[in-house]
Amino acid sequence: MNLLRAASTISLLTLTSRITGLVREQMVAGLFGASFLTDAFLVAFRIPNLLRRLLAEGAFSQAFVPLLAATRATDGDEATHRLVDAVATVLTWALVATSVVGIVAAPVLVWLLGSGLPSREFDASVVMTRIMFPYIACMSLVALSAGIMNTWRRFVVPAATPVLMNLSTIAVCWALAAPLQRAGFPGIYAMAVGVMLGGVLQLAVQWPALRSIGMLPRLGWTWRALREARKHPGVGRMLINMGPALLGVGVSQLSLMINTQISSNLGSGATSWLNYADRLMEFPIGLLGVALASVLTPQLSAAQASGQSERYSRLLDWGLRMVLLLALPCAVALLVFAVPLTAVLYHRGAFTPADVGHTAQSVMGWGVGLLGLIAVKVLAPGFYARQDTGTPAKIAIAVLVLTQCFNLVFVPWVGVAGLALSIGLGALVNASWLLWGLRKLGSYRPEPGWVRFALRVALGCVAMGLLQWQLATRLDWIALGAHEFQRALFMAGSLAASAAVYFAVLLLAGLRPRALGRPS
Repeated sequence: MNLLRAASTISLLTLTSRITGLVREQMVAGLFGASFLTDAFLVAFRIPNLLRRLLAEGAFSQAFVPLLAATRATDGDEATHRLVDAVATVLTWALVATSVVGIVAAPVLVWLLGSGLPSREFDASVVMTRIMFPYIACMSLVALSAGIMNTWRRFVVPAATPVLMNLSTIAVCWALAAPLQRAGFPGIYAMAVGVMLGGVLQLAVQWPALRSIGMLPRLGWTWRALREARKHPGVGRMLINMGPALLGVGVSQLSLMINTQISSNLGSGATSWLNYADRLMEFPIGLLGVALASVLTPQLSAAQASGQSERYSRLLDWGLRMVLLLALPCAVALLVFAVPLTAVLYHRGAFTPADVGHTAQSVMGWGVGLLGLIAVKVLAPGFYARQDTGTPAKIAIAVLVLTQCFNLVFVPWVGVAGLALSIGLGALVNASWLLWGLRKLGSYRPEPGWVRFALRVALGCVAMGLLQWQLATRLDWIALGAHEFQRALFMAGSLAASAAVYFAVLLLAGLRPRALGRPS
């Protein structure tokens, strides 16, 4: 299997998702700017989104996918289907209960994340939280489907479905924002309706995809069926593995909750600046980190279950080389080209030049730690494939404490950008610690040629960074906002030239793409 081709397929589909996501953020920035009302929506959206990352794409996926891959590798498809049925039944019942509790407890949840919101915006955030909370149920079932599809090496549907949420939000906002405002309601309520509709659409497209591979779950809707599902040994094993995974992912989500709480007390627009910067940071993480994790996690789990330790190590080595090759130039771009990127994407309508400056500072903060943020997506699955969720959890707890120490230093110094910088530095420590752990276990043994490879990548990044620094300083990207089309063309040309310089230097230095297609 050519892993680079598989990862490229996921990256291209994720690129479509990220582009539509940026269009969504541009629409929000243009219509609503950076204000307490946009902060209220972001707090409301962050609640189900945090739970999605905590449960659906976090602890659940980390415990479920390795178990699923190992079961298929050792016991066959029929036993795997029984495992899927049991897990899907237990998960569905848990999600229904969670959604009911979340809707009732919405005021408490909003207070936990956004106590700094004024009274009117606080109430609006509670309403939007209640509209969007069932989104977590939809996305958890989508995560179940994605785990199955990726294990069967069907990467297209899981990578493509996030586009539906973005398109739904854009369409509903354009259709409902103005009528809601005329009716006396905040127009941003349309965003909440669009998010919920997008979750339903994403879930709807999973069923035909699962049916096509014969893995459509048979859900049990009675109390007796739930008890039977709970007795399946795979469910018990998954729940045991979810404990440490939940702790590990929960620590990172707790860090985000703390950051949201801090930003809500830094003044109007602070939460929005951090969110707009986060969207830019999520672009390379989605294209690289998510793609690599989706491809590698089932492969690593199967190799571990089959006792193929050499293949396991080579898979990790390949993943880390891809991280350095593709994530380091992205990190350089976020650091050097932050203002042009922010201006072109967001500077229009209610989004002011001051908002550009604050957001760009946060983008640079993310850039410092981007390599670590993406490397964790490769290194943590190395432990999950061994069904070891405890070690990453322990490391995450230590990194949380360290991140808050960073906040004490950087937030008073650089404001909201310090929140992004602290998480970035914490991610670098996290990745380094995970790498050290895998080396200590003897699970990962670097292949020959790392020094030469790293020097080539560094040389390409220096050449690209110098070009971007010239482009960033010699052009007034804010003033170019008067000529929107021209500014967009300049950006497209700048990014194309940057990519051409980077890869040309790599080729001149002797790096050949053919060697990167699959682990050696």
